Amino acid sequence: MRPIHYVSSEILSLSSIKDIIDSHKEIDLSEEAVLNINKSHEYLQKKLKESDKPIYGINTGFGSLYDVKISTDNLSKLQENLVMSHACGTGELVPKPIVKLMLLLKIQSLSYGYSGVQLETVARLVDFYNKDILPLIYTQGSLGASGDLAPLAHLSLPLLGKGKVYDGEAIISSKKMLIDNNWEPLVLQAKEGLALLNGTQFMSAYGVYCLIKCYKLSYLADLISAASIDAFNCNMSPFNELVHMIRPHRGQVKTAQQILEFLEGSEMGTSENKKVQDPYSFRCIPQVHGASKDTLQFVNRTFKTEINSVTDNPNIFRKSDQIISGGNFHGQPLALGLDYLGIAMAELGNISERRTFQLVSGLRDLPQFLVNNPGLNSGFMIPQYTAASIVSANKQLATPASVDSIVSSNGQEDHVSMGANAATQCLRIIDNVETILAIELMNASQAMEFRKPKRSSVFVESFLQSFRKGVSFVDEDRLLADDIHTSVAFLQSFSIENELLF
Repeated sequence: MRPIHYVSSEILSLSSIKDIIDSHKEIDLSEEAVLNINKSHEYLQKKLKESDKPIYGINTGFGSLYDVKISTDNLSKLQENLVMSHACGTGELVPKPIVKLMLLLKIQSLSYGYSGVQLETVARLVDFYNKDILPLIYTQGSLGASGDLAPLAHLSLPLLGKGKVYDGEAIISSKKMLIDNNWEPLVLQAKEGLALLNGTQFMSAYGVYCLIKCYKLSYLADLISAASIDAFNCNMSPFNELVHMIRPHRGQVKTAQQILEFLEGSEMGTSENKKVQDPYSFRCIPQVHGASKDTLQFVNRTFKTEINSVTDNPNIFRKSDQIISGGNFHGQPLALGLDYLGIAMAELGNISERRTFQLVSGLRDLPQFLVNNPGLNSGFMIPQYTAASIVSANKQLATPASVDSIVSSNGQEDHVSMGANAATQCLRIIDNVETILAIELMNASQAMEFRKPKRSSVFVESFLQSFRKGVSFVDEDRLLADDIHTSVAFLQSFSIENELLF
């Protein structure tokens, strides 16, 4: 029997979400969540019976059609039309792990009792999550302002028996999915379509997914750079804690400490014949990697607030007897955070490629391009080209999406965050950084062989030994694309404990 996570007002964190994912937990609604959902729904139904006063999106049209009154008989049809008309996504399909996060975060937001939805709707979303019924959602279509309208419409279509879902690796119609599970399509009640579509769960899910991966890559960047430090026979003095205590940025101090821990007991680190100074890509690892760590902490705080918030509209405040139309769906905090995260991660890739460049340059008693008989063999010449190409692409992707805006809905929605574009760009940067680090690891591992019989630390040697099971020493030219792909797969499969990440 799978463990259960109960959705409640308890704060979600990156660590707790990673635990839910890694432990393959099912989710269920706590008694508190059920009570909140039911009371909010009952309050809204009572208000609609007592008054025909226009309430945005509940008995009016949407966007610039906010002043069009809708009759009571058409309130369900209004919500169904909203979901169908807004499902205008295009582009690539959103990765399934991110779709599952979208379900989790939408359920969390609706559970607080400020959205007026019926319990049956949230319970069906819970069923989707637990049964891995993942709607097909597209990467393009959200402006990140009225919520992630198009992506969340595609998330919601299967509730109505419309759209398509994943059935394992297969794709089937939502209608067939409902039949297979003996479910009837839901009939959406007042505000439910709006509650489902308004919200930032596309941006938030991307952000959570990106952050978890970024923390892992930040750790790996330190570990791989430690191997490169020994491979390049670097001076260890720049990592002395005295240097960092007089400029005590948290990330900088942590990086220097981590490098020293990784290289503790290294023969190479204590050997003589060191240069007085090393290139910045080695000497300034604490300053550069550390700045990215500090960015991670800032962005983490932003997303922790967001995923524990209510972001649909209007909001129902039962205790104060008010229904208020606001703008919590606007993704500006997330857009800025995702852009900042993308820039910080691009820099990890940037400095990694510079270390790779130094390693293949024929310096410090290493052969040119890290291969025997250079000339006949090109060795590691072109992997550095590949890393440089990816670094350049990242510089283009790191152009902030959040500085852009475009008018929509006849001028009613006249400033948008473009946070969804920031989200998809950020993930592409992060995936690219993973490849850049994999290439550095290939080079560091190859260079270390030329340092024998001297050895690095026990920890780094163990790490490299595991790596060499898939990527062995390159004695003469071979198909290095296969080695790059194997290196990426190695980093993806490398497991790191939560307490080392966050």
